[in-house]
Amino acid sequence: MTTSYKGSCLCGAVQFTVTGDFQSFFLCHCQHCQKDTGSAHAANLFSTSATLNWDRGAEQVKVFNLPNSRHCKSFCRECGSALPTQQMDGQLLVVPAGSLDNSLSMRPNAHLFMASKADWDHDLESVAKLDGLPG
Repeated sequence: MTTSYKGSCLCGAVQFTVTGDFQSFFLCHCQHCQKDTGSAHAANLFSTSATLNWDRGAEQVKVFNLPNSRHCKSFCRECGSALPTQQMDGQLLVVPAGSLDNSLSMRPNAHLFMASKADWDHDLESVAKLDGLPG
């Protein structure tokens, strides 16, 4: 049985299906990923065999290639949500884990570029954990 994952952007303008398996799941702490996520790291799934189908809103998908680098990002033109991207002339599918609507049982394989992680990204286990907004 082939694995299939559904995903979408925040505003719902873009919906997609990924059919196949992911070979790896990395949390990347490089400065490019910090900038394009606005967070401590990106959480991306990688596959050389899965296929991507835009079910709705393909015209809303914008692809940005950072000049003089291998860094590439796809996002919704309406809400800015990170979306899957085909890289290396279509040989590699990169899917932001948070863009999936299905649950994902796969755990990250590794943290990447730890030498450039955010200064505040340490000892986070001790930070308060809330089920909703504070107050």
